[in-house]
Amino acid sequence: MHKVLLVDPNRQTRAKNRELLDWNRLGFVLEDDAVETMSISEIDRYTLVLIHMEGAESYGMKLCDRIREGSRVPIVLMGGKNDFELARKAIYYQVSDYLPSPVSAEELTACLLSVKRRLAIEGAADSKALPSPPSALGALPSASLSIIEKVKEYVDVALHQNITLKEISNILHFNCSYLGQKFKIHEKMTFNEYLLRQRMERAKYLLEHTDMKVYEIANEVGYSEMDWFYKKFKAYTGVSANEYRKMISFTA
Repeated sequence: MHKVLLVDPNRQTRAKNRELLDWNRLGFVLEDDAVETMSISEIDRYTLVLIHMEGAESYGMKLCDRIREGSRVPIVLMGGKNDFELARKAIYYQVSDYLPSPVSAEELTACLLSVKRRLAIEGAADSKALPSPPSALGALPSASLSIIEKVKEYVDVALHQNITLKEISNILHFNCSYLGQKFKIHEKMTFNEYLLRQRMERAKYLLEHTDMKVYEIANEVGYSEMDWFYKKFKAYTGVSANEYRKMISFTA
């Protein structure tokens, strides 16, 4: 079981968040406490910090800053405004996910399962403790790799929004063409190809693990026009979103 620290200054919404999900069934033990009085070592007792910041976005960002002073524990922000500047700050603090208000049970479930999957992958990698194999990464400066990771983190957090490499380049103060070339060398695909893959893989995951409507999933992965989402999904998987869900249900 993963220990989750729920931070919410509002007693009423804190109670609602506790009742929003069957946390134990998902493999999480939910606790709430005043993170302001905790030491970094105490925060690291948790595998995830969930910060509800509806109406208190500044408070949530200050908590992220304090936590990141000495801890890399995964952070999920929920209940904030659907605002680009907030998402940008969330990327700076390397949060695992940013869920704007209103947050549905299905959306939060998908987020938690995604974090749980990442933790399992990281745990398996740590347990193997194998040396990294030689690769083409040595041909790139370490600073470039850092920038590329920031680009990928941005995509992960802001996947529900309209994303362009030019916009990211401006935020990171990089030349767009230069960043696009570096990204292609590192990822063996263009930025747009990577973005499409991330959108489609997230959509597949949500179709498999949640009861979200297809139009809700389309919005979650950055498509406001359903026809465009349907076209992209079918081109990527060979079947429509509804057919894909039926196939998964049949084989489960």
